[in-house]
Amino acid sequence: MKVIHSAVGAISESDVMLAATSGAVIVGFNVRPDNAARDNAARAGVDIRMYRVIYDCIEEIESAMKGMLSPKFRESVIGHAEVRETYKVSKIGTVCGCYVQDGKIQRGCSVRVLRDNSVIHEGELASLRRFKDDVKEVNEGYECGMQIEKFNDIKVGDIIECFVMEQIKQ
Repeated sequence: MKVIHSAVGAISESDVMLAATSGAVIVGFNVRPDNAARDNAARAGVDIRMYRVIYDCIEEIESAMKGMLSPKFRESVIGHAEVRETYKVSKIGTVCGCYVQDGKIQRGCSVRVLRDNSVIHEGELASLRRFKDDVKEVNEGYECGMQIEKFNDIKVGDIIECFVMEQIKQ
């Protein structure tokens, strides 16, 4: 955000013309636009915001700035599982039997398949099972069955790294 013009006194036609050419918003604190400026602003589509309390002005400008920023995301690794066995299931694909080494595995998280510490696939977890039941998560030290969406080249010894993308507050 950049202030292109600041002044004292009523909002004038020249303020409206400057805002119209630069695509800006006019912010007024304890002032009012004159009639000609108000009419020009309506024709040019310039937004004029008036405030009597400075804290309201600051709060609204901060929220507008935060809304204009694109959200930032951070990857958070939540767990690792080692593939101990693979099963070929017709019409479904390859299902792998895994042991959760650390953290936890959650249904719906993103996964990375690591073979010899190299990423060979990145995608989504299609299913997570413990014995014959679908589960929401499996904690460290337990075994589970997993299927990775649109990926069947899983081998014994691969590591499945599970992560979620968290939005960073700005």
